[in-house]
Amino acid sequence: MRTLLAEQPIQINAYDIDAMGIVSNIVYVRWFEDLRMAFLNEHYPLAEMMAGQISPILMKTEIEYKAPLTIFDKPVGRCWMVKIGQSSWEMELDITTEKHIHCTGKQSGCFYHLEKKKVAKIPEPLKKLFETSSK
Repeated sequence: MRTLLAEQPIQINAYDIDAMGIVSNIVYVRWFEDLRMAFLNEHYPLAEMMAGQISPILMKTEIEYKAPLTIFDKPVGRCWMVKIGQSSWEMELDITTEKHIHCTGKQSGCFYHLEKKKVAKIPEPLKKLFETSSK
């Protein structure tokens, strides 16, 4: 189920492509990071987290490349929360155009308490938002 969806258009720049005119694989990792930040800005802003001495930590990124993108494509990126545990989270992501799914992926991580210098429980506002949207 796609709960807490964040979506945004993606701009392909000249520096994103290789000599063959195809978007480089590493660019997708950057786009996934941009999407994760868009998700946080929409659902649980970083400024709010930091005020509570909490910071997100990325622990794993998986990407499956399905179809190449060129500089002329108009992709859209989406990410959504699929799982929240006591101290961990998992998101799924995709980059698509009208005609293709170009890549899919997953990211997982946790939250870190900056003052206590240890992994923190999932912040209550995010946990409640996920539980409410999953019903």
